[in-house]
Amino acid sequence: MTDDVLQMTGLIEQHRALGAKLTDFGGWLMPLEYSGVIAEHTAVRTAAGMFDVSHMCPVQVSGPGAHDFANLMFTNDIGRITTGQAQYSLLCDESGGIVDDLLVYRGDTDEFHIIANAGNGATVVEILRANAPAGIVVDDRRPVSVIIAVQGPRSQESLAAAGISVELEYMSSTVIHHATWGFLVVSRTGYTGEKGYEVIIGRDHGPALWDALAGAGVAPCGLGARDTLRLEMGYPLHGNDISLQINPVQARLGWAIGWDKADFRGKAALASVKAAGPTHLLRGIRLIDRGVPRSHMNVVLEGAGDPEIVGETTSGGFGPTIGCGIALALVRADIKPSAIVCIDVRGRLIKGEVVNPPFVVTDPRA
Repeated sequence: MTDDVLQMTGLIEQHRALGAKLTDFGGWLMPLEYSGVIAEHTAVRTAAGMFDVSHMCPVQVSGPGAHDFANLMFTNDIGRITTGQAQYSLLCDESGGIVDDLLVYRGDTDEFHIIANAGNGATVVEILRANAPAGIVVDDRRPVSVIIAVQGPRSQESLAAAGISVELEYMSSTVIHHATWGFLVVSRTGYTGEKGYEVIIGRDHGPALWDALAGAGVAPCGLGARDTLRLEMGYPLHGNDISLQINPVQARLGWAIGWDKADFRGKAALASVKAAGPTHLLRGIRLIDRGVPRSHMNVVLEGAGDPEIVGETTSGGFGPTIGCGIALALVRADIKPSAIVCIDVRGRLIKGEVVNPPFVVTDPRA
């Protein structure tokens, strides 16, 4: 796909000016890296980095009964959080497959908003609109928004230096008014495992905020570092680790399901999977031998005979913080943490230990 038919965020000229390596990501022209994946990864783990995540899809849902509507559509229980708080949740189909994983932000009585993944945003909006009762309005805000994620131990100070001073608890959000940039939604959330914030700003003002953060010394980071950071935390990537074929029970995301709710999309199917017990579960594998695993590689047990295939990697790569190869894999449910397995990396069996992520210990609540 050529650049002239790819969608572009409101920050594309900033990326070009910084010499970013650009790539097609789900139909969007996005920065893969600027100074290099490891340097950008390290900046986030040690100081602060910023990501253009404007390809993701912010959606405002409002109208009488909006919270009840959220509870019918999403797995988690919005009653577990209060106004201004956010929660991780899932939109499933009736078979229990995951249409998307997303954050739900609780607003006033008749309002909530979500951030859906880039490739699934249009589908999520379509499903919400098709199921919304009379009086519920589903507003796709992606065309008029820029979203910048500022992540790392110095993220709060970096935002303040750029003109946004906030005090937020983890997984909470607020709306502020900036004298120049107008209304902003600021949330203490992220996809890196570090202390971090995500700012939704009007598309016309996004470049000014990006430039202000760059002037405050925040390192621009691309999708490459975003992936290595989330992989070290064991955060699932939709389309790889979770999907219409990999349900929340298999992915060990039962904590994001309000099992006691009267109903939600896919509840009956997921309850059946839970009762029967899944045949496969999503686990982490930390390599003992040298090597870099990727997705769709066989996970095997070595024994007296031929290696036995017990699963498949769903994500994989090098973990810069821990200095070894790591992977997420859907493996047979009887393969427990501490088990030694091998990953078939292009015909070479690479030994690793099964673990429950994260691979790196951080504290985004600090």
